[in-house]
Amino acid sequence: MIEILGVVAIIGIVAAIALPMTARTMGDARLRGDAQSIAQTISLAKMRAAASFSQARIFVTLDTNTFFVQVWDKDTNSWVTEGGATPASTGVTFGFGGLAAPPPNTQAAIGLSPQCEDDAGNPIGNSSCIVFNSRGIPIDGTGAPVGDNALYVTDGVGVYGATLTATPLLRLWWSPASNASWVMQ
Repeated sequence: MIEILGVVAIIGIVAAIALPMTARTMGDARLRGDAQSIAQTISLAKMRAAASFSQARIFVTLDTNTFFVQVWDKDTNSWVTEGGATPASTGVTFGFGGLAAPPPNTQAAIGLSPQCEDDAGNPIGNSSCIVFNSRGIPIDGTGAPVGDNALYVTDGVGVYGATLTATPLLRLWWSPASNASWVMQ
């Protein structure tokens, strides 16, 4: 009986050590997966713009933590959503927490891409968009190329950023949420 109690105690100690580490590993996997999904969706929007000879964008809804691709329909002069919205994982939100510096050589000041605009060109609150022209170049609301687009996701422990230059070079970055120590992934 004493031996069984000893084995149960050892199993309890190992479980007490392993469970928090497992939870953090799962959190890291969710955050990284969401960041990679965002980077792939940015690439998809770029390709859809070129394939449709129109504009396309990745639309991020900040209050619901979802993102999706939209293509500009030239016949109806409206944005058309392709596919469904992809939600961020549990515990992952769009933003960069308390970080004050962007990844090197990406943005002058850290921030999400500008707000999306509706069909009439009016800003949509709680949104962030990266818009591509028919050549796959990121553009602003006037159609001019821009090179400081970024989307960030965080779980409070780490931050991933997908940055896009005007060339359009897409890069994925990671930093701890406590201080800006960006590492390209």
